[in-house]
Amino acid sequence: MAAPERLDVLKTYKLYIDGKFPRSESGRTWAVADARGRVLAHVSRASRKDLREAVEAARKAQPGWGGATAYLRGQILYRMAEMLEGKREELAAAIAAAHGATPKALRTAQREVSAAIDRLVHFAGWADKFSQVLGCHNPVAGPYYNFTIAEPTGVVAVVPPDEASLLALVSLAAPALCAGNAVVALCSGANPIPAAVLGEVCATSDLPPGVLNILTGTRDELLKFIAEHRDVDAVHAANLTAGEAETLRLGAAENLKRVRVRAGVDWNDVGECHTPWWIEPLVEMKTIWHPSSA
Repeated sequence: MAAPERLDVLKTYKLYIDGKFPRSESGRTWAVADARGRVLAHVSRASRKDLREAVEAARKAQPGWGGATAYLRGQILYRMAEMLEGKREELAAAIAAAHGATPKALRTAQREVSAAIDRLVHFAGWADKFSQVLGCHNPVAGPYYNFTIAEPTGVVAVVPPDEASLLALVSLAAPALCAGNAVVALCSGANPIPAAVLGEVCATSDLPPGVLNILTGTRDELLKFIAEHRDVDAVHAANLTAGEAETLRLGAAENLKRVRVRAGVDWNDVGECHTPWWIEPLVEMKTIWHPSSA
């Protein structure tokens, strides 16, 4: 008698909130299929309550992260890049599967993973340098010095587009983390698995719990709540539809959060994506007066 065909045990990826992996409070999951319609895995589908808990975790973690030395933040981001390197093959396979898992798709996916690792390393290097670029020593008439310095905004929501499911997320989150912000990030709507794997990377790196929270959910459901949430201080997004960008801006008008929606970003353009000016919308400028004789 022939043995029955074995069914694979598919992985269910959880949310990543406060350094833990909870299921969505709603109990909902989301089947992720490859280009041929074959289900690859299930991911938890975040709700409004999950978003609220992620923001609370980020708010609790931000003072410690923002108060850490810039050198330490850079070292931790570099450690994230090291752990991402260790999951290179898993990430490349997850990205390529969404595009047919052909040899060409796998080569493209491997390049995306390499670019994401390099982007983390790049902003790790900026952690103790960006303040010299964005800040300044202001000329004043009088016996005192006047300095403008950059400080973290607080809690930043990151909203990536569907394409470049890993690279776009890392490119938007790294500048915020580099500056000392805590982040609540959504995933790609087309392929949420790389974002879920990034949560596993964070759990095994030195990143403190709550500094980066990752929600596998849909923009259609969560975007309005992100825009209206009064404890989200800024939004960093890119390549969204006109309607999605309008939702973020209209919601933010009620609570004065900073919203930066980038358009037409080429994620492989290091000249565009490696500039410290990607950090600038995610910091506040503080001016300090100091007697010159003291």
